[in-house]
Amino acid sequence: MKILIIDDHPLIQEALKHVLAALDPTLELVQAQDASDAHAALSREPDTDLILLDLALPGCDGFELLADLRREWPGMPVLVLSATHDSETVEHALDLGAMGFIPKTANTRVLLDALRLVLSGGVYVPAESTQANSALRPRSVTRPEQLGLTLRQADVLKLLVQGKPNKLICRDLRLSEGTVKVHVSAILRALNVRNRTQVVIELARRGVRLDPPAARVR
Repeated sequence: MKILIIDDHPLIQEALKHVLAALDPTLELVQAQDASDAHAALSREPDTDLILLDLALPGCDGFELLADLRREWPGMPVLVLSATHDSETVEHALDLGAMGFIPKTANTRVLLDALRLVLSGGVYVPAESTQANSALRPRSVTRPEQLGLTLRQADVLKLLVQGKPNKLICRDLRLSEGTVKVHVSAILRALNVRNRTQVVIELARRGVRLDPPAARVR
């Protein structure tokens, strides 16, 4: 397993190195201190399994970097680790395609559980954002199909959570834009939410795991 940590504080990098050692004995950590380092690291290590991103980086907007990472490496999950975790910041990160958001105030257990959840295809959101006691590991694992979605709607859901706009979902799944809009509306109804960010939060609350979209023809 390989994880890229993007954080400009050496002490944070070192602390994460020790904490993450408990995740996997074969874990390989790649470190970057800014956007340029991050792009270079991913070019060298395209088999990275997950990115841990601090939004407060020197010389760059963390949200812009998050959007760039999701666009250039869409199959690579990004987990935001930030000292700022108000609801607006959390929702904006999720809207840009982050697969989770961990406050830097979180303890070691929460960090490791969140990493395991995201690596298994889940979404982690702080408990206060889900209005639940815990956003981690509900007792029963829910698949997208168990939400009453068709297989094609489940595929749309997986790309929607990655932060992809309708046009890219159309291209990836070879669907018309009108068909994608119908599927997105069905997803919103199934989850009883109003927008894409609320979709991510609701998936986290329910403990839904998302596999990569299937390469099926319509």
